[in-house]
Amino acid sequence: MTVTEERTRTYEVITYGCQMNVHDSERLSGLLEDAGYVRPGEGETADVVVFNTCAVRENADNRLYGNLGHLRPAKMRNPGMQIAVGGCLAQKDQGEIVRKAPWVDVVFGTHNIGSLPVLLERARIAQEAQVEIKESLEVFPSTLPTKRESPYAAWVSVSVGCNNTCTFCIVPALRGKEKDRRPGDVLGEVRSLVDLGVLEVTLLGQNVNTYGVEFGDRLAFGKLLRACGDVEGLERVRFTSPHPAAFTDDVITAMAETPNVMHQLHMPLQSGSDRVLKAMRRSYRAERYLGIIERVRAAMPDAAISTDIIVGFPGETEEDFQATLDVVRASRFANAFTFQYSIRPGTPAATMDGQVPKEVVQERYERLVALQNDISWAENKAQVGRTLEVLVAEGEGRKDEATQRMSGRAPDNRLVHFVPTLRDGGADAAPPRPGDMVTVEVTYAAPHHLVADGPALGLRRTRAGDAWEARESAACGTGGSAKPGAVSLGMPSLRRP
Repeated sequence: MTVTEERTRTYEVITYGCQMNVHDSERLSGLLEDAGYVRPGEGETADVVVFNTCAVRENADNRLYGNLGHLRPAKMRNPGMQIAVGGCLAQKDQGEIVRKAPWVDVVFGTHNIGSLPVLLERARIAQEAQVEIKESLEVFPSTLPTKRESPYAAWVSVSVGCNNTCTFCIVPALRGKEKDRRPGDVLGEVRSLVDLGVLEVTLLGQNVNTYGVEFGDRLAFGKLLRACGDVEGLERVRFTSPHPAAFTDDVITAMAETPNVMHQLHMPLQSGSDRVLKAMRRSYRAERYLGIIERVRAAMPDAAISTDIIVGFPGETEEDFQATLDVVRASRFANAFTFQYSIRPGTPAATMDGQVPKEVVQERYERLVALQNDISWAENKAQVGRTLEVLVAEGEGRKDEATQRMSGRAPDNRLVHFVPTLRDGGADAAPPRPGDMVTVEVTYAAPHHLVADGPALGLRRTRAGDAWEARESAACGTGGSAKPGAVSLGMPSLRRP
């Protein structure tokens, strides 16, 4: 379908939530551009605003409806503007969204993101809202057109859905049972990305290490990691998020023996209390979790390990919380994403006895954050003096312009801010580009980043940097916004009357 109106219509995709949603938003952007839409110029209001929602957090509903309310005046001034809502919250609330916000034009779910352009056209012709929610996956998202956020790093989905029944999580009900792509399809996408200049891929799945369950190969994920090691030009491979219950030693061996698989592991803990883990239906216990970490570090002493933790799950006692603190101390996480438990209607945990008072959850949360910050800082201080090869990134450092630094990611995924001046490059040397590799020496450590304030020791200009530069030139040449990326993580800027 091609959009044929007086002028080309513009779009903006607003993304909430996890990496899976960011990846889906790249598909939504690809679909819209394939249908003839373009991104708006700087300061312009988009003709089509798409919200790709998340249902994991308690305030997800309020955030969506607040933002929809914020857009309503713009919609009233411009009846031709269209608003679409997709993702997990749309899958959950379905027709309720149009009832609460009747100015919404399209509602679609997690299983039919490929329908968005058709639904927008149908809503425009019929002049009424289109709500289409499917209960099972229509098309694997990876077969859809894609507008990648980055020319040098990419998500590659290996599976969708989840077979677990964690009592705090609504995702399996909204994403469905796990469905795996065939290894050849995954590797084909990886190779095509590398051909475009991508240096780093992150293999993505709700429980990425259960990959292969659908076609009966429990060792498939380790084999996939090794196969990625044979892709010429692919320099960095990451994956997220594995489930501790399914974590097998062959994956550790594949990580250690495959040169381009990074020594970095993000593995959700959720709680260090066996009693709470059982109530969460997390089919592992603290001893198993710590055992995996011990074996990872034995094989890769330099591995950086991060995690997710929930504080205040129903029935959590001070003793349970202390058990979590004990696991955190023993694990020495490089960083942790910590969350206060929030009730999600439709999950078993929502109706459990022993809901922990808000003030108790807050106090425990603050203690956990303080402990993890101390550990992260100590672990980062151990990096001072090390020489690291940093993949230069775009938009990672909020203060880069003020500090005259650039930012990027070390092999273990630590954020590094560095001075772009080259030690031996001279004043006229071209600065690094996003996608290039810079060798630096770490001079300072903070809890959440590293700093390299001396001149860079070396610069390796890459095909990924070439791809970034070509994209920037193309954006400037078309007169559109040169701002990279096709998805936004916040509200669009709206014209004022």
